[in-house]
Amino acid sequence: MEEQINQMPRIGDLAPDFEANTTYGPIKFSEFNKGSWVILFSHPADFTPVCTTEMSGFALQSEEFKALNTKLMGLSIDSIHSHVAWVNNVKKNSGVLFNFPIVADIDMKVSKLYGMLQPNESETAAVRAVFIIDPTGKVRLIMYYPLNVGRNMDEIVRALKALQVSDKHNVALPLNWVPGEKVIVPPPKTVEEMEEREKSDYEMMDFYLAKKDL
Repeated sequence: MEEQINQMPRIGDLAPDFEANTTYGPIKFSEFNKGSWVILFSHPADFTPVCTTEMSGFALQSEEFKALNTKLMGLSIDSIHSHVAWVNNVKKNSGVLFNFPIVADIDMKVSKLYGMLQPNESETAAVRAVFIIDPTGKVRLIMYYPLNVGRNMDEIVRALKALQVSDKHNVALPLNWVPGEKVIVPPPKTVEEMEEREKSDYEMMDFYLAKKDL
């Protein structure tokens, strides 16, 4: 049981597939993921203050994620009835609709698949995990937060954009990179590439660290 709880996919792994009931009906994850990026994120419990701020944050930025070809999916170890009641409560009190599926993981099946249960934090509530999964179903980035610290939405969006830019342009991104800033060109692998780089108009600290505008 302990080994199963601690299991988690790693960066580069295929995201574990699952079928689950959600606030938008039954979903098979691999079909939901097909052709788009997915941010799968867990929260400890419905009707809790930090979780309400986080879920509202995702909902308020859902159009931005949609423009980035990214779907959202939440999860907690609560029943579908609790999820729907919470969605209704937040909409009535704040006008914000959680307009993405929330997995009802009452049997902890998905939480265990994704290593969201961490016994030294809690054996019955999922920690605040974030998995960014690309359109091929591969896990590209993982973030974990404890129960009492909310996530940073700006960083989640920045990381997603960085992954997409890296894929599209075959570049790396430096510390604190945000869209519009210079990107890092992969280091040369041959002497010929090194000499070509020295003739380029890249911004270079040295031959192995060069930046360019996109």
